[in-house]
Amino acid sequence: MEKIKIHHLNCVEIQSSMDLRAIGHCLLLEAKNRLIMIDTGIGLADIQNPIERIGKEAIEMVGYRFDESQTAIRQIEKLGLDPSRVTDCIISHLDNDHIGGLPDFPNATVHVGLEEYINFNSGNPRYLQTPLLHNPKIVTYGPSESNWYGLESRPINVGSIGLSFIPLFGHSHGHCGIAIDLDSSSLFYVADAYYLREELKDDTHPVCKLAENRADNNELRIATLNNIRQFVAQNPEIKVFGYHDINEFNQFSINL
Repeated sequence: MEKIKIHHLNCVEIQSSMDLRAIGHCLLLEAKNRLIMIDTGIGLADIQNPIERIGKEAIEMVGYRFDESQTAIRQIEKLGLDPSRVTDCIISHLDNDHIGGLPDFPNATVHVGLEEYINFNSGNPRYLQTPLLHNPKIVTYGPSESNWYGLESRPINVGSIGLSFIPLFGHSHGHCGIAIDLDSSSLFYVADAYYLREELKDDTHPVCKLAENRADNNELRIATLNNIRQFVAQNPEIKVFGYHDINEFNQFSINL
């Protein structure tokens, strides 16, 4: 298995209508000869032309706060790395706050679950088309007989790095988490399967209503939450984390 270094990047800043701070916990995998992004946050074009790229209504609904230094490309540069070395972007789902940065890596292959790509092209109004207008190469991953700790696993074709899509449907019809297998440990990034980790313990938390309202299929979203609860209980050695929870992000302030 190829040795990698993981950088945890906060690529989104949100102040929700519920007065809750949310972030965008992206991952940068640094391998010997290339870089791989797991989700991208919002990008330079979003920052420079927010009304045109995102729209006033969406900006206000989500609660975006814009800061160019927070984009993935600027953070990669700050690390002393070359953004042109980003060869692949692994995408949990195609909501703009997860893929707005894709145009900053125009030569990267985009990897996404098959159901999510179909959903994106179905006319579902949740999606903005602008992040894919640069026509990147897209590789999709359909159902698989493989499994990872009892969950369906779809191995991602990025060479000898151990990455797999894990279907976690509900938030969107094709929403996936990403399993990351390292030499001596594993990580499980569950993206927007929950907004805040408190949802695993308290299904009356105010953010649960927001999650319900933004789900393509709320019954599937709840079933996914239950599967994650069971996974966490059965696999305490595996670090599980989502996209928006600032407290989880702070636990990864030191690169692995």
